[in-house]
Parts: sequence; C-alpha cells; structure tokens
Amino acid sequence: MNTPETLFQPYALGPTPLANRIVMAPLTRNRALPGNVPGPMTVTYYTQRASAGLIITEASPVCAEGHGYPRTPGIHSAEQIAGWRAVTDAVHGVGGKIFMQLWHVGRISHPSLQPDGAAPVAPSALKPAGQVWTGSGLADYVTPRALELAEIPDLVEAYRQAASNARDAGFDGVEIHGANGYLLDQFLRSSTNLRTDAYGGSLAKRARLMLEVTEAVCGVWGGEHVGIRLSPENSFNDIQDEQPKATFEYVATELNRFGLAYLHVLEGEVGVPAGTDAGFDYTALRACFKGAYMANNGYDRQRAIAAIDSGRADLIAFGRHFISNPDLPARLKSGATIVDPDTKTLYAGEAHGYIDYPALIVA
Repeated sequence: MNTPETLFQPYALGPTPLANRIVMAPLTRNRALPGNVPGPMTVTYYTQRASAGLIITEASPVCAEGHGYPRTPGIHSAEQIAGWRAVTDAVHGVGGKIFMQLWHVGRISHPSLQPDGAAPVAPSALKPAGQVWTGSGLADYVTPRALELAEIPDLVEAYRQAASNARDAGFDGVEIHGANGYLLDQFLRSSTNLRTDAYGGSLAKRARLMLEVTEAVCGVWGGEHVGIRLSPENSFNDIQDEQPKATFEYVATELNRFGLAYLHVLEGEVGVPAGTDAGFDYTALRACFKGAYMANNGYDRQRAIAAIDSGRADLIAFGRHFISNPDLPARLKSGATIVDPDTKTLYAGEAHGYIDYPALIVA
C-alpha cells in the first residue's frame, strides 16, 4: 500500500532500479556545442540532477533532418555519441539512472536548420502556424515536404540506429518522443495527417509509424528499457485531433504488445494551470496501458504525493522545477523552498541559468 512517503522510496522500473519515483522530464536547453554535440557543461548539468530516480534527457534528434532548434544535442554522429558517453558515465558515477529521449521534429523546423537548406518533412504538406527561432532571429514556419511512402523505412531505420547509438553512449534506456506536435505526433493526429496511403486515413494507419518505430527501438533495447511520451490534449505546435480519446486509448492499448517500461503522459495543455485539463479521462487512458504510468504537467509536492499515494500514477515527472532546483528530490522530501527558474535563460546563455543554480543543503 502506498503512503505519503512512497514518492521518495525506491522503485523497480522493470530491470532498472530507481532511487525514488521522481523523474527529471525532458527539457530543451539549447546548450550544445558546434555539431550539436553535448559538451562539458552538459555533463555538469545532468550530474547535478542525478538524485532524480530517473533522468530523461532533453529531446535528441535521431538524424540531421530531425533538428528544428539551434544547439540541440543529437544522437546521430560519432562525436555526439562520445559527448553523451561522458554524460552517462558521470551520472552513473554518482548513482543516477538516465534514459535518452529520441526525437524528430518533422515540420517544426526551417530550411536554415536543415541539411542543404531543404524543406522540413512531415506526413502531409501542411504549414504550421507560428514562428521558429533559427539562431539568428524568428522566421515563419514553411510548408513542409510530405514524406514519400518509399522514405518511411529509412525513417524507421533512423530511429533504430539512434537507439543503437544510445546504447553505445551508455544510457540505461530510451524514451520515444511521440508528443507535442513533433513528427510521430504529426502522423498520429487527424489535423496533421491527410495521407491516403498505408500511413494515413484510418486511426490504425495514422498510428502505424509510431508503432513501427516502437518495434524497431524495442528490437535494439527490449521493451523493458523503452518508454514513450504522449500528449493527448496539448495543442503545442499547432496540432489537434478530432477524437483524442479514441486515438490515444487505441495507441496505449496497442503499445502493450511491446512490454514497455512506461507510458509518459503530458496531462493537459502546456501553459494551462495544473489540474485544469479539458476533461480528458487520464484514468481511462492509464487503464488501457499495462505498464508503469508516468504523469507529467505542473505537479507540485502535494499533487505528486497524492497521485502516487492513490495509485493514480507510478512515477511523477517534473520539468521546470528541475532547471532551478538541481536537488529537487531532497527539496520535495523536506518541504523546502522550490526556486522558480529564470525564464530568460531557459533556451539561451551558457553556464548562467544552466549549471549555476545552487543546491540546498538539507540537514
């Protein structure tokens, strides 16, 4: 039976033992070195936060075409693998566990961020609303190129190779980014997938790429070392679905065949106060999935303890709190002050706002 202390107690995530049920969520920080390589500051950043039961890295593109933001560390070159190996060695050296999040942004990019200035790719040639930061200024999104049917196997292979690269880099597992309006989410949702071939139309066809990628990644790692992230309500990056309940309950059910380590769910809309979702039934979604359920979006100490205590979630992922509180598990356990991050340095700067937040020594 869970108690208010269960959040802070060890948890077995399949074969991966965690020191507690507190997870550091993926957080894009835009601090990579040239070549999109994680450098020494990234090593320090993650090591400082290794008291999390599990760290999930910032989203890391699986191929050069998967990039959509400046200075995001990838997992598709030898230099990137070596950079991440330094991170995992350091995190393991202080007893931490760390998964890599595998990412492809799809249409949420710009030719200036793509190899040879090419158009970004997507399931369908639909221009997203909004603008992208190119590194030198804001630019309107462009109309992406719809992927040809013959290109899909190469895309799946890029995920498989990235999963293998993550193994070489020393990670404990990987998380597939299927959320927040990026490529796999674009294929899944009715608003962004207008295809009429084997990867569009029916719900089963729209979910096909996500499930094929999951199968390929599990072929490298085994399902017990793989998680996946979904965001049923989040409209970030100009994305919606006509029937979110049916869509996401179908996906959660289909994922059971892989024996995944966890389902990581962004509950509600980003930027909307916690607990004020539009009525999506996350309890029903959780019931569809047979593995561990990781809840995310605006959790504080009280909500996290309540979710674990009630059994509504097995793990709680914290995002921005981990930016400015490197020792967040200790602060949550003691009830100490939680510091808000400096929003000006979330996606810009070097050491400041990245590795200079102090830890609080708890007696």
